[in-house]
Amino acid sequence: MWKHISLNRLLDSVASGLSGPPALAFAPAISLGAFWLGGEGALVAVALGLPVVIAGAAAIVVRTHLQTGPHGPSDGLLTLDAFASRMEEMFNQTDANVENSACMIVALDDYSDFLDLHGNSAANHLTAQFSKRVLSVIRTQDIVTRLDQNKIAIGLNPAQQLDLEACIQMSGRIQSVVEDPITLNGAGIYVSCSIGFSLLSNMAEGAYEEWIDAASAALSEAQRNGPSTIRAFSSDTRRRSRIQANLRKEFDAALDSGEIRPWFQPQISTDTGRVTGFEALARWEHPQKGVLSPQVFLPFAEQAELMERLGQAMRHHAFAAMRDWDRAGVVVPRIGVNFSSDELRDPTLIDRLKWELDQNDLTPDRLAVEVLETVFSRRPDDVITRNVTSLSKLGCCIDLDDFGTGHASIASIKRFDVSRIKIDRSFVAKTDRDASQQQLVSAILTMAERLNLETLAEGVETKGEHALMAQLGCDHVQGFGIGKPIPFEKTLDWIAGHQNKVNDVPKIGRQTGS
Repeated sequence: MWKHISLNRLLDSVASGLSGPPALAFAPAISLGAFWLGGEGALVAVALGLPVVIAGAAAIVVRTHLQTGPHGPSDGLLTLDAFASRMEEMFNQTDANVENSACMIVALDDYSDFLDLHGNSAANHLTAQFSKRVLSVIRTQDIVTRLDQNKIAIGLNPAQQLDLEACIQMSGRIQSVVEDPITLNGAGIYVSCSIGFSLLSNMAEGAYEEWIDAASAALSEAQRNGPSTIRAFSSDTRRRSRIQANLRKEFDAALDSGEIRPWFQPQISTDTGRVTGFEALARWEHPQKGVLSPQVFLPFAEQAELMERLGQAMRHHAFAAMRDWDRAGVVVPRIGVNFSSDELRDPTLIDRLKWELDQNDLTPDRLAVEVLETVFSRRPDDVITRNVTSLSKLGCCIDLDDFGTGHASIASIKRFDVSRIKIDRSFVAKTDRDASQQQLVSAILTMAERLNLETLAEGVETKGEHALMAQLGCDHVQGFGIGKPIPFEKTLDWIAGHQNKVNDVPKIGRQTGS
């Protein structure tokens, strides 16, 4: 981004030179030189073209002036170009022995959630209030620009008393005004923000872009510990930032090399005890660090916008596993694959999925599309709505994952034609010992029965929980008490061993006395 800004600044500088008095003073000399070198034809071309060039350059200068003005545009925010220019001046001219400066980046927490829940109009109102409140706190000499809808960068004008404590106090004042309730449709809405900043005195020799990048690294660290967190850039931040960047690069390479693939957790019927499916759970088989769980690498995938690639890799391996189970004569009716919001926003998802299923000789009904309840409980955009309904019409099973944690309405369950709800493990835990937990699960199962939905209990870890889920009428169970996630190579042995256990269970007849 900053390279693009530098190019724009160079073009503006050239335009300023061409439209200024020096260019006008040299106009006769340029015309005479053209006549000397090219004759009358060159003189006519220069005479006609030079005014056009000067007028165009002047237009660029006027445009830049209107964008930035003496104090920025009418909303008080500088353009990125003007902000970068001022930051470079402060970086190069501030004497660290006398004065200090700082770059701060402020970001609204959970902005995407707010957008999903309240819509674009409310989000625009929020961001407008956000910038006004930030501007009300900073000094008139400080500069501000918008990096994103929910992100603002601030350059603090050099001052003698500007130190770590002063920046923390400034950050606290910004958080205080931003976190005051915002009126939306007559109701008060509360938001929070995270802040990262970098003091100029903490920067080694380099370019001003590194100063801004340092503040961005501090913000990322704040957001990982947030919400409503403040972090200052330090040598530790730099070290952790490099580690994060290296992991992101490793993750990208791991997708290409096949190190990231699904491990499979079995799902069984509470009625027959037989395998009714597997859920594909992402694992990173790191050559040095061992097997890494999604909690470790999903943040990198989201930040690097690699969720779609991760989803494609997971489907590739999951469908290949289904094909191999079929060839081995093993009955696995369904495979569950998690779909992220990024994947569901892909307009080409349905066509790609049809091709992937066809390549592996699979029918759509053997795919369970697992969607988090939070996707349904927010206000999904048109592409998500169209894709989920199209997946259902295609014949895929729509699983509502982590049910009970996202407050999805019954209307949304019916609108998206959900086939099965997966009861979150927080409700299943200790149900065999906690009467209130039993009541909650029983209520969920009763609702599902009335809506003609299948049910699956997640996180079943004990025989008591398994037995109670069966007793209450839950259709399927999944968890460590049934089987832990395992790589594909071990699934055939697990299925054979489980099938032997089911076959060895004595059959209890319904008639007695015969």
